[in-house]
Amino acid sequence: MCGIIAVVRRPSERVPASGAELLALVERASAASAGFADLAPGPALVDLLDAVAAPLVQADGLLRGSPGVRTLLADPALTPALDRLTAGIEGRADAVEGALDHAESLGSTAELELVNAALVRLRDAAWAIRRDRLPTAARVADLAGSDPGLAAIEAYLSLQQVLSAIDRLEVRGRDSAGIHVLVHGHGLDLEAPSVRALLDGRDDDPRFVSGAVRVAHGHLAFVYKAAAEIGELGDNTAALRAAIADDALLGLALSGPTAEALVLGHTRWASVGIISEPNAHPVCGEESDGVPRPYVAAALNGDVDNHADLRAEEGLVVAAEITTDAKVIPALTARRLAEGDDLDEAFRRTVATLEGSVAIAATNGVASDRLHLALRGSGQALYVGLTEDAYVVASEPYGLVEETSTYVRMDGETPANPDNPTASRGQVLVLDGARAGTVEGIARVAYDGTELPVTAADLETAEITTRDIDRGDFPHFLLKEMT
Repeated sequence: MCGIIAVVRRPSERVPASGAELLALVERASAASAGFADLAPGPALVDLLDAVAAPLVQADGLLRGSPGVRTLLADPALTPALDRLTAGIEGRADAVEGALDHAESLGSTAELELVNAALVRLRDAAWAIRRDRLPTAARVADLAGSDPGLAAIEAYLSLQQVLSAIDRLEVRGRDSAGIHVLVHGHGLDLEAPSVRALLDGRDDDPRFVSGAVRVAHGHLAFVYKAAAEIGELGDNTAALRAAIADDALLGLALSGPTAEALVLGHTRWASVGIISEPNAHPVCGEESDGVPRPYVAAALNGDVDNHADLRAEEGLVVAAEITTDAKVIPALTARRLAEGDDLDEAFRRTVATLEGSVAIAATNGVASDRLHLALRGSGQALYVGLTEDAYVVASEPYGLVEETSTYVRMDGETPANPDNPTASRGQVLVLDGARAGTVEGIARVAYDGTELPVTAADLETAEITTRDIDRGDFPHFLLKEMT
């Protein structure tokens, strides 16, 4: 199984809403919800439920992305006020639902369907504000520290979104997890004694364990990992969150006004390679032969069935502690780059040599704002969510619905060329950070290089929200459903 999650973001151009504007929207919804008790099931109640939901949906939209986080961080009194108001609206919605459950006469089935649908719209909007937007801003603040700049807010927002998604994707495997952060535009003098002191001891461990840093074509690549055979859901992200919040070098790299971060995360169910930090993904392409090559890091779902053959054929020189099959992906891509292939071709050529059902995400130092994805076979999946100023990639829709319900689903099975079905089965996507969040920023080809342009017709809409998949106080979702 395993789970991939990534966020590719560009700087937001939206002006943050004022706290007064947001408060007015939710106060309007709260005042209108007081009328629920006066209406029986029917068109009038549907209209009122929709009238309450509309300003909540608008407020939720304003609270999304880094502009929403900036609004909440700028006004500490806003979060408790919005929480109190939305909690009251949810309580009044509960009363409506309770009345429907116990009323002797409920009107027609059609009217009840309309009322229930309107209740769902209202509940989804209130839930998104209270359980998604407000906690996200608070957790960004916990990661970023006091008074973060705009660039830091956006980078730590990406990190928070990845951490949140890993929590949900842990049902696909939780024996280890990792987050890779590629920071470009940091503006640091990497030879300055103060920076060098923070780098020393972190940039030369070939095992690429938690806390490792690499200087990648002038950019900074950080990795954080957790691995344990026994543990509870959430343990890994708690460890990753603490390591990220405590990393002074990461904070320094993100403090500049032009800093940007591409974040790639993974939660693992070990199949090839023991449960350990060196085997936790993402892994980098660095080899132990001392030959400098372009920087590449990758995460894998599935199994590379011929990884041992590829290691032998290519003569890969890998640290003994790294036995995961994922290692061949960034290592071979880096070798193709060193041989002169352009980035897209190096990645496509590499994944085309892999046998087995795989989903892959890779980041690099050559074009630090681009993410490469590959999918082949029926056993894995990748979804590319499109939201304002960002792509959110996940192995399941429930990994991205906190941020967006709109996505492109990769197809690892359908041949692009009927005359050459084997070679053309599988897809490679390249996400361009400069156009993040748009259809135009997605390039797609088949495994054989056949172009497969992405259009608006490829967009799909998820039919779930985070309210549907929340496990509440239960230790896992299955126990909640059984209860």
